[in-house]
Amino acid sequence: MRPVTDTQPYSEPAGGPEGTEPEPAGPRALLDALWPPRVTRSQLLAATLLFALGLALAIQVRAASSEETALRNARPEDLVRILSDLEDRTARLEEERASLEDQRSDLETSSDQAEEARRQTRERERQLGVLAGTVAAEGPGVSLRISDPRGVVEADMLLDAVQELRAAGAEAIQINDVRIVADTSFVDHNGGVRIDGVPAGAPYLVSAIGRPQDLEPALNIPGGVVQSLENEGVGVTMDRPETVLVDALRSAEQPDYAQSSS
Repeated sequence: MRPVTDTQPYSEPAGGPEGTEPEPAGPRALLDALWPPRVTRSQLLAATLLFALGLALAIQVRAASSEETALRNARPEDLVRILSDLEDRTARLEEERASLEDQRSDLETSSDQAEEARRQTRERERQLGVLAGTVAAEGPGVSLRISDPRGVVEADMLLDAVQELRAAGAEAIQINDVRIVADTSFVDHNGGVRIDGVPAGAPYLVSAIGRPQDLEPALNIPGGVVQSLENEGVGVTMDRPETVLVDALRSAEQPDYAQSSS
């Protein structure tokens, strides 16, 4: 007896190899691609910000709409009261603005006054320094050269010249290398003159700062300093330089007893 054989050909199951599921197709494949959504961190942050912005705009529009509706539905007396309140508030703000403007103006004025006071103080110190002989000075004036070949010039002659110059408005005076101030002393010594203890010899060079039109006539008046010196045989030459320099200085002395009262 012959064995029985199956004459039909063998075919694999429709599902493919054992344990393998078929690939999804059609709408199901599209759904699988879109869900679950793949959201990045930046996309999530942008969405949150857009949501917050939209919410804020919606609240603002609603509040404005509510205020507009409230004003539209308000009674005339309420509108008058609201308008009065707004006018009062505007007036108060205007007063505050004016007050702040006044304060700013006061501060600017105070600052300008303080600067002006400092400027005047510096100028006053400079003027006092010139008078006290502690700072150098320059300006218009006259220069006097006194030649004394015979040695006849005495202390009182130089003092007379200084007093005439001061009376004519001289603001700074120098003889040779000595600055002349209020307490300058003139003393005859060994045929010469000592000025503030410093020996001074001929020729005596006198520099005086002031108005030349006043200083020169004061020295040249009849019987004045120049004529008196010339009568003694002393040579006197006077010039009007464009600028007279007085640069001899005295050291500032502190008073022993006097103190400022301010």
